[in-house]
Amino acid sequence: MTSSDRMTKAMSILKEFEEKCSTPIGKLRQVADAMTAEMHAGLASEGGTKLKMLNSYVHNLPTGHEHGLFYALDLGGTNFRVLRVQLGGRDGCVAKQEFTEVSIPPELMTATSGELFDFIAKELARFIATEEDFFLPPGSQRELGFTFSFPVKQLSIASGTLIRWTKGFSIDDAVGKDVVVELTKALDRQGIDMRVAALVNGTIGTLAGGEYFNNDVAAAVILGTGTNAAYVERAHAIPKSGEMVINTEWGNFRSSHLPVTEYDQALDQDSLNVGEQIFEKIISGMYLGDIVRRVLCKMAEEAGFFGDIVPSKLKTRFVLRTPEMSAMHHDTSPDLAVVGSKLKDIFGISDTNLETRKLVVDLCNIVATLAARLSAAGILGILKKMGKDTVKEGDKQRSVVAVDRGLFEHYTKFRSCLKSTLNELLGDEVAHTVVIEHANDGSGIGAALLAASHSQYPGV
Repeated sequence: MTSSDRMTKAMSILKEFEEKCSTPIGKLRQVADAMTAEMHAGLASEGGTKLKMLNSYVHNLPTGHEHGLFYALDLGGTNFRVLRVQLGGRDGCVAKQEFTEVSIPPELMTATSGELFDFIAKELARFIATEEDFFLPPGSQRELGFTFSFPVKQLSIASGTLIRWTKGFSIDDAVGKDVVVELTKALDRQGIDMRVAALVNGTIGTLAGGEYFNNDVAAAVILGTGTNAAYVERAHAIPKSGEMVINTEWGNFRSSHLPVTEYDQALDQDSLNVGEQIFEKIISGMYLGDIVRRVLCKMAEEAGFFGDIVPSKLKTRFVLRTPEMSAMHHDTSPDLAVVGSKLKDIFGISDTNLETRKLVVDLCNIVATLAARLSAAGILGILKKMGKDTVKEGDKQRSVVAVDRGLFEHYTKFRSCLKSTLNELLGDEVAHTVVIEHANDGSGIGAALLAASHSQYPGV
């Protein structure tokens, strides 16, 4: 096969993939409608829908009057963050805050519950030791908001059992256990006197943190390693309970309207949770790079895209991370030097020409665009459920969607595409009333705020 034939075949594979990833506005509206329908079904009954629509037991979001020293532990993916805040108690005042971020060793993601929580507790103990510039009243117990961004059956504001792991975690002995109890036992083993005052999902924390600084926040979305969404539901819509914040667990959404390609199907079959989290596997940061890798691998195998021999690293799952995919997608150098260096460093593919590199950028664009447009459709589904997809006469209030985590924050073209797609879906009349706002570390500070809202020392 000549080099020209190889390029033609590779372009054909890419073109076929692009067609399967097509998301015209009509299809996106169908996805949004399906999301809304699943939300209604999830609120009406437990277990009969793809969306869990979990009650969070957060009936009241922070008011801005919280004060005191509080901690947050934010476990949402391959890293966790520990945050310490001194709340000023007036007009949403955060007097002081510090944080540290720690990578979780891959082996602990499939170890035991005790090993994972012991590792976290040790890092938390190390962070507490640096507390000297913060004020804790004498005799007070430290209080923690625990952001645990995995599906949990919430039992109260400070307890909940793990339903299943996502995002590459698979620790069987933790499933069905109260994660607050497991963390508390690990804290006790480290000699840390700390009470978990609130257990929240990352989206609940982001909603609380966003609403603390902006009363117009109506919903929150996580777009990082994984993905999820939360919003405040009206009392009459919840047969299960009164008004509260709902954790949709939208990562598990699936619909016949989703463009699931052969690469998505293969990724799902290779995953730790086959048949679950389909929406998450198409739009979230953990998986986008691997979809790109899988398409490149097919181009290498069937078109000789990188020569006669298929580079062995192209067959290694998750060797291409989404930050590297983003770097290639954003390459503006004349010779696409960043793409060339990434192909060499990650896959051991050297001496690529400009035409090859351009195809790689095109592939990154297809995958990121699909994820961004489907994310926008999901947000529209939530706005429709809340009745905020239309403008009511006399209603001048904005609807702010607080979005947190790295995929949204750092992947510029993903973020821009999401915003423009949502505007397109809403139309000019409504688009100006809906704002997508980055809530930097919203889930962390939100967890600390919810710990303050549910403190055992009111008025401290």
